[in-house]
Amino acid sequence: MSTEEYPRSVNFGPARSFSIVLRSKMKETFFPDDPFRQFKSETSAGRRALKGLQYFIPILEWLPNYTLNLFKYDLLAGITIASLAIPQGISYANLAQIPPIIGLYSSFVPPLLYAVFGSSRHLAVGTVAACSLLIAETIEKKAEPSTDLYVSLVFTATLFAGLFQTVLGLLRLGILVDFLSHSTITGFMGGTAVLIILQQMKGFLGLKHFTAHTGIVYVIRAIIQNRNECNWKCTLIGIAFLAFLQLTRYVKKLKSSLFWVSAIGPMVVVVSGCLIAYSVGGKLGLSTVGPLKKGINSLSVNRLIFSSKYVLAPLKAGLITGLIALTEGIAIGRSFALSTNDHIDGNKEMIAYGAMNIIGSMTSCYLTTGPFSKTVVNFNSGCKTPMANVVQSVCMLMVLLFMAPLFSHTPHVALSAIIISAMLGLIKYKKAYHLFHTDKFDFLICMSAFFGVSFISMDMGLIISVGLALVRAMLYMARPGTCKLGNIPNSNLYRDVEQYPRTIGHSRILILQLGSPIYFANATYLKDRIWRWVRDENESSSSKQDIEYVLLDLGGVTAIDHTGVEALLEVRRTLENKRIKMILVNPRIDVMDKLILMGTLEKIGKEAVYLSTEDALHACKFTQHQTQELMDRAL
Repeated sequence: MSTEEYPRSVNFGPARSFSIVLRSKMKETFFPDDPFRQFKSETSAGRRALKGLQYFIPILEWLPNYTLNLFKYDLLAGITIASLAIPQGISYANLAQIPPIIGLYSSFVPPLLYAVFGSSRHLAVGTVAACSLLIAETIEKKAEPSTDLYVSLVFTATLFAGLFQTVLGLLRLGILVDFLSHSTITGFMGGTAVLIILQQMKGFLGLKHFTAHTGIVYVIRAIIQNRNECNWKCTLIGIAFLAFLQLTRYVKKLKSSLFWVSAIGPMVVVVSGCLIAYSVGGKLGLSTVGPLKKGINSLSVNRLIFSSKYVLAPLKAGLITGLIALTEGIAIGRSFALSTNDHIDGNKEMIAYGAMNIIGSMTSCYLTTGPFSKTVVNFNSGCKTPMANVVQSVCMLMVLLFMAPLFSHTPHVALSAIIISAMLGLIKYKKAYHLFHTDKFDFLICMSAFFGVSFISMDMGLIISVGLALVRAMLYMARPGTCKLGNIPNSNLYRDVEQYPRTIGHSRILILQLGSPIYFANATYLKDRIWRWVRDENESSSSKQDIEYVLLDLGGVTAIDHTGVEALLEVRRTLENKRIKMILVNPRIDVMDKLILMGTLEKIGKEAVYLSTEDALHACKFTQHQTQELMDRAL
């Protein structure tokens, strides 16, 4: 393309209209994945309607092409995750202090709904330990655990979590999930794992009395105070179960094809525990889960409570656990999707989670998401589609209809061993060590979540960690990076002189790069920082010639507000008072729009705006050369 067709100059065209800018910003905020691109090529109204249904109901997209060959893989995966769902369902229900049958039921209804609305081929739906404990910690402040009121409030919390998730998905506010950083999640999960492990000491040690609090101090105090109740026989059985489970995990690590050994480990522990409890449980003093009625649970929609006396507790539990469940489920779904080059729509996932928790709350289920352990098993089992969740649901239905009473002899020590084994995998000490060596602030965020959860409470630990992460984000915004640029020898490249010490400078010309939006939070800092660059350059200059030009590379400035524009004008006035000219290089479209609309471009002058650093330097050197010639003639 010739220079006549595309001139090498800055575009000073009219600023974009408000509607165009608003539409662009709204699209990037709420529709960054461009979900409507699939409709652009369709001209038929019928085809568009079908595409729309397939977008909102993904099962309509994959089910018509489903084959028997795919079902063979999904059948194996579904049966495998169902074998894991049974002990986990009972264990996590015990952790949430609700009847175990609800834990089993929560792996029956929600997986069916996810198979319809979910977009991940690998995610396996079920209950999770962290949310179970958080629900118990919040709801037990309003009701006695295991009572009808308590269970009703748990269902209500699940409804609020589902509504929150659905609203986030419909409004496409997945950006809120991003505020839970990787460091926060690592610390939160680690702290929660420690709490859960300590909570299981009641069943592991055979204690009859324990504390209702979750903090480390309370748990250790309860163990010491009730040490006379410890049942060493129960503890030995627990140690044996825990050693067996850890051995199965080790076998899976040694050889990934033996994943099924780890998957069936919890079921083996439950069956073994049931046999021991049934035969000699009375002699050993083992406490068991108790009666489990077979059959389908009744609807729980009439048990939801919205009374002002109780509603705040389930609302708080629902919002916090709903956000945590979303973050965990979406992160897990995306990680497995990357391994197979699939795409996960975070907003559709929110709607899917919301649907299964809303309907689950009305059908005797409590909070569900995509647990990491079950998803790993599902993936390693060779699942091909969400049909694996349907198979899991059918298997759980068979258990509920015919086999539930068999698990009534499950000893609490077996459930404690299963939970402790699962929680040990959530303490990511290697990741924390890596954070310490790579980013101290991220390590601080991680540790604040860990110790906040461990010693204060789960919600406060999360709030403290998120607060620190936001403080860090604000520091990035309020103190953006700036750097001095120099020329890489034998090239047209200009890079940070600190990073590339061999770069070449230019006499009486200072090139600075601004690397963030300019707005009220950082405008004052940038003014001071630019002037400090000028002052330091004059003081460190080997020659006695002061700076004549300051080139501001705005390529990294994506936006500017009114305060930022005023700051640029003030910088210009300050520099002019020192007989220094300010040059703008490569202003982005949003910046240029603001400069045009505010009339700032007329004050600065179009001759002070250039497309590239190279063009600006040529112009400055040409002016310097002409000035020098005039001075020589005058002499």
